[in-house]
Amino acid sequence: MDDQDRSRLGIMRDAEFIRKFLIGLGLGLFALLLWKLSDVLLLAFGAILVALLLHAAAEALERYLRVPSLWSLTVATLVIFVALLAMMALFGTQVRAQFSNVVERLPFAVDNFAKNLGLGAVSDDLSEMMNNAPNGSMAARIAGVGGAILDGLADFILVVIAGIYIAAAPRLYRQGFVKLFPIRHHERVEDSLHASGQALRLWLTSQLIAMACVAVLSTIAYWIIGLPSALALGLIAGLADFIPFLGPILGALPAVLIAFSVSGEAALWTVLAMLAIQQIEGNVIFPLVARSMISIPPALALFAILIGSVLFGTLGLIFGFPLAVVTYVLVKKLYVRETLGEHTDIPGEDASNKAQEAGS
Repeated sequence: MDDQDRSRLGIMRDAEFIRKFLIGLGLGLFALLLWKLSDVLLLAFGAILVALLLHAAAEALERYLRVPSLWSLTVATLVIFVALLAMMALFGTQVRAQFSNVVERLPFAVDNFAKNLGLGAVSDDLSEMMNNAPNGSMAARIAGVGGAILDGLADFILVVIAGIYIAAAPRLYRQGFVKLFPIRHHERVEDSLHASGQALRLWLTSQLIAMACVAVLSTIAYWIIGLPSALALGLIAGLADFIPFLGPILGALPAVLIAFSVSGEAALWTVLAMLAIQQIEGNVIFPLVARSMISIPPALALFAILIGSVLFGTLGLIFGFPLAVVTYVLVKKLYVRETLGEHTDIPGEDASNKAQEAGS
């Protein structure tokens, strides 16, 4: 090999090294971009959940009320919107008053609970700390809380509007995502998206029904026990139940604290009522509403929620479990079944096949 050939070979090696370096750099920058946009991506995932909910409601209208498929999604959106407005009109004032009552009672309830533990008045210490804080710092904290509430409301409105857009033209967004991959993988990606969507819809439908049941049962239990603002506490328990494992505990804390401000007996009955409701939810409600329920090992699901909360904060805590559902389905389908060749059941796959057979 002469000097000219060696020079060409060296240039080719340098070019290959530069090409690999640029590819690696591009992938690293892309990963950094995804990390920076993690909150936006989680909101987009929330919009997908809203779209799945609207499509499930539309299919129910088509199946049971014979609403034409062309109008089913519009009717479903209007029905959900009108139902929310009606609930706000009928119970809005009462719920707002009860939530205000809960907020007013919580400091006293925390103090009473802390005194039972021998810790003294916790709220007095907090008040002293807030009074000793500089005025500018206090104003900044109040402004921060108000800003967080407004940001949360804006994110919720954004997720709902984006979910309606996605539900109106799901094929457009699905095909756009599929085209990001090489043509030879299009069918595989399409099947994976379909399987993930079926599993998410199955989980979301059953979870919303369970949340409604928990809210109703909790409200009735708190009213029987004699807790103040039973309706507001029941709604808190139902909404918190969206987060598996941790949600029921978080949703029960306000009721237990307020029960301590009533009496020790009321607190004991409140704890027993919450345990009974969770048993009813797990052993009666879920088997009825989701016979093909997504079965994720509890330890994996719990760690998925904790990892989501550590990495992405509140949004990660809220969407940690549905993200775990998608990951679980993709791993079982793409790796265990298609790569390793092992037989495994995909959550929601049987329900999807039955629905396709019924439609055909």
